[in-house]
Amino acid sequence: MCSFKKFVLVTLCATLALLQAVAQAASFVDVLELPAKPSALAQRSPLLDVTRAGERLVAVGQRGHILYSDDAGVQWQQAAVPVSADLNAVHFPTAEQGWAVGNDGVILHSNDAGATWSKQLDGRAIGALLVQHYGALASAEPASEQWPLLVTEGQRLVEEGADKPFLDVWFANEQLGYAVGVFNLILRTTDGGQSWTPFQDRTENPQGLHLNAIAATGDALYIAGEQGLLRKWDAILERFTALETSYEGSFFGVIGKPGEVLVYGLRGNVLHSHDGGYTWQARPTDLQISFSAALVDAQGRYRLFTQAGHQLLAEDGQPRLRACASSLASGSTATGCVTCSRSGRSLIESL
Repeated sequence: MCSFKKFVLVTLCATLALLQAVAQAASFVDVLELPAKPSALAQRSPLLDVTRAGERLVAVGQRGHILYSDDAGVQWQQAAVPVSADLNAVHFPTAEQGWAVGNDGVILHSNDAGATWSKQLDGRAIGALLVQHYGALASAEPASEQWPLLVTEGQRLVEEGADKPFLDVWFANEQLGYAVGVFNLILRTTDGGQSWTPFQDRTENPQGLHLNAIAATGDALYIAGEQGLLRKWDAILERFTALETSYEGSFFGVIGKPGEVLVYGLRGNVLHSHDGGYTWQARPTDLQISFSAALVDAQGRYRLFTQAGHQLLAEDGQPRLRACASSLASGSTATGCVTCSRSGRSLIESL
């Protein structure tokens, strides 16, 4: 009798556990299929990047939140976004056309200055994209050892699903653009995102390091990544070629002006080049805190921001970066030129 009661109890517990699992599975909604929820608190949630769309500011962040402001950040409106995935970067090459990228391999597009967005691609399709592209090259060049390796990489992405984030996006115009991310994930479009081409074979990155940032300096296009990775677009070779520096830590951003480029990253490290990245000079900062954002102000000076809210100014003729009195308030953080508190308003307005 005791054995029978024990059997009934175990069976009942197992049934309840199964029903609970089924109910949870039924209630699960993929963030790639769940539109971002409108919320009055969206502007208080973490924002990870901001850019200009003409005179409008557009900021992106967690849970698919995209906000836009037409009064220099005083008031914000929430955009209509078809996904709830965290968004990491945004770029508008024109006042109307813009792209945002984020976790789960998502790429979004807006044609109305950031008010509404549509999904162009997500991580569920990226693996198949690699398999198709590099499979065709493998068939055309059966003697090459490179293409089967990249086909295998695509198959791995298919098996692992949509878990690879894009970390940055950059467009030259309404047609040509790039999205970059973890493990040498890089795609290029020449038709405004209607189609995307894998670009792993044209990016010198045999270790498959993360690509953290991509930006143009006016006359050149650069990629910055982990373990000192720096790449520059070579228009003749049609590939991103390696640049050498003495620093082996991660770079989180790249910014510049015609004729020069500045990269910044871990533990207060900043490097500056005036010859297209062939030689580099360290810019002392007296900080051991990572830089996470930078901009060129109205006077053409570089302003860099740390994860702890410090603001440093790089001035011509002065190797050492100078701390600014208007650094962000304690507890604020700067990421992609957006802060998570009202103390960052001056930073947004200085873009």
